Amino acid sequence: MTSNRRINLVPTDNPVRRRLLQAGLGLAGLQALDPGVSAQGSGRLGFRAIAPSLADAVRVPPGYVAQVLLRWGDPVGHASGMPAFKPDGSNNSAEQALQAGMHHDGMSFFPIDGSSDHGLLAINHEYTDESLLHFQGGKEWGPQQALKSMQAVGASVIEVRREGRDWQVVRPSPYARRITLTTPCRIAGAAAGHVSMQTAQDPLGTTVLGTMMNCANGWTPWGTYLTCEENFQAYFGASTTLEPSTLRKRYGIGQASYPHFRVEPRFDLSKHPNEANRFGWVVEIDPFDPAAAPVKRTAMGRFRHEAAVPHAGADGRVAFYMSDDEPFEYLYKFVTATAPWPGGAAGNRNLLDDGTLFVARFGEGGTGVWLPLTQDVGPLTRANGFADQASVLIDARRAADLLGATPMDRPEGCAVDRTTHEVFIACTNNAERGRPGAKEGANPANPRAPNFFGHVLRLREERDAAGATGFTWRIFLLAGDATLEAAAFKGNVRGDAFGSPDNLFMDARGVLWIQTDMSGGAIGKGPYANLGNNQVLGADPATGEVRRFLTVPRGAEAAGCVLSPDCKTMFINVQHPGERQPSTWPDGGRPRSATVVVRRLDGGIVGT
Repeated sequence: MTSNRRINLVPTDNPVRRRLLQAGLGLAGLQALDPGVSAQGSGRLGFRAIAPSLADAVRVPPGYVAQVLLRWGDPVGHASGMPAFKPDGSNNSAEQALQAGMHHDGMSFFPIDGSSDHGLLAINHEYTDESLLHFQGGKEWGPQQALKSMQAVGASVIEVRREGRDWQVVRPSPYARRITLTTPCRIAGAAAGHVSMQTAQDPLGTTVLGTMMNCANGWTPWGTYLTCEENFQAYFGASTTLEPSTLRKRYGIGQASYPHFRVEPRFDLSKHPNEANRFGWVVEIDPFDPAAAPVKRTAMGRFRHEAAVPHAGADGRVAFYMSDDEPFEYLYKFVTATAPWPGGAAGNRNLLDDGTLFVARFGEGGTGVWLPLTQDVGPLTRANGFADQASVLIDARRAADLLGATPMDRPEGCAVDRTTHEVFIACTNNAERGRPGAKEGANPANPRAPNFFGHVLRLREERDAAGATGFTWRIFLLAGDATLEAAAFKGNVRGDAFGSPDNLFMDARGVLWIQTDMSGGAIGKGPYANLGNNQVLGADPATGEVRRFLTVPRGAEAAGCVLSPDCKTMFINVQHPGERQPSTWPDGGRPRSATVVVRRLDGGIVGT
């Protein structure tokens, strides 16, 4: 157990560290001499770590309880209807449009009147498993099945309240809402109206139907939800042979893994080649206004978005840290042109349309720079295919290539410590790094080739300014299992072994909650044999200690962790139980993704 005695930690930003950085001390030296990590306890982690588990259940430490709150197919509480889930998959598309979608992922909690016991949950629904979604396992496929599938992705907004010890979904609720792949969304920012965003259905290029592949998330200081479109390329195919396109190739577009393009013309690139350009964005949703259209914020760039986590900098502006979840892709940030205005969502409805998009280059010796993705700056010129800022944003990946950004090991979750202002970034893994024919070998910020277990970086902006163009960085955790013989598998974890860090959440006490996403086919096998199912771990940035807090059912991913403002309730999403593993969680029938509430039996703060 960690000692509870108070200690004085050396500040992270101190003259010794600055001298080491200025002297260009190597990565190993920075890790060894990092004054932000102490061998003594900080008292932040007070729970008893649990053992790895392969059980088809959610496991939590002694003194805690886990309660299933909202499953795929449960009604969200919309006043127009609350259809019950049908276990045989026979719910139709109209019913699914009023029910929670599939595969819960990123999530945020929005208090009502400042309460920690009453608020709104905004929940992503990343993708569909067609064999589970439809009657008779989806043996029939046509327009009705495609429509139901489109109604099962996007996001949900639900109202939740604690009644006694247990949490309940409030039904009906004036806030209850589903945003699906058929919901009209406004396109805003520099790419709105651009010729590359115009289609036959939307000749103005300012309105698009829906959002999809909503993976991780973020939020704004003015109280709105940011949902991130990730693997949007999966929907787009072509009924005829297409001319080669550099833009489509850079985003992997054209080889659909879903059959929607065969029955829904807008996903057929042969008929509507620009429709794919209207996905891959950060989408802003006002959870308190069900009548407000979601807005795709194109100034924040187009790629396979994961996080969009804010940092209110010392200069008054807000930076949003964003990642592109694919091997060898990049870390980005968007910085608003001005500080937020008074008036909440209404007073800041256009703030995300004006600002600067940057991409990160990690250098030697623990320093780095942010490179602006701005038309006519550096190589982002008309001669290189960037005629305007909209072209840069739509083709942000290629722009980042030309700028010389650092290729990362699947950057995913981001989190900001509101006390130290450090930014934490999860790099999930990259088995291709360093292999023959791979794009490149190891680099300072991605030191293992191949990287089977992933790692977590910590970054700090110069002067803590949101708009800083320079930063310092170091590796916080190299995930792994210290009992394994291979040095590349051991990692540097002080505590419980884990692999494939994905989503991150930093609570008000400064505990970094890490959620893992090992592939269902890898769980319990090979170098992952000792790790069990995916898990949620608490990490103390001051000491480097890591403890296993929760394990999810077979085949599931741990996702979307968020705590209430008083830190007495944890909401966690269990995504895709049964992925390449046998599961009947949570009800003994078809496996169903779900939101779970975790609390202490004595009503205390989670993690202490």
